[in-house]
Amino acid sequence: MTQIGLNHFLFVSTVLFCLGIFGIITRKNAVMVLMGIELILNSANINFIAFAKYGNFGYQGQIMALFVIILAAAEAAIALAIVLNIYKTFSTVNVDEIDTMKD
Repeated sequence: MTQIGLNHFLFVSTVLFCLGIFGIITRKNAVMVLMGIELILNSANINFIAFAKYGNFGYQGQIMALFVIILAAAEAAIALAIVLNIYKTFSTVNVDEIDTMKD
C-alpha cells in the first residue's frame, strides 16, 4: 500500500499551477482568465498546507492558506465587478477585444 507523501501534494500542486497558467495564456474570456488565477492560488494553498504538515511548520501553513482564501474571495469580487463594468461598456468580455485604453 502506498503512503501519500509530500511529493504527491507537490505533483498535484504543479498540475494545478500549470493548468492555471495554461488557462490564463490561452483563454480570451475574462472569466476564464479569473478561473486560471484561482487555480494558481489554490496550488499555492496546497503547497502551504503540505509544507506545514511535512515540514514541521506548525499552523503557519494553515494561517497562510486562510489568508490566500481571503485574498481570492476579495479578488473574485473585485474582478467580477470589473468584468461586469467592461461588459456594460464594450458588450464583450473577451480580453483581446478591449483595447480602448491602449491610446
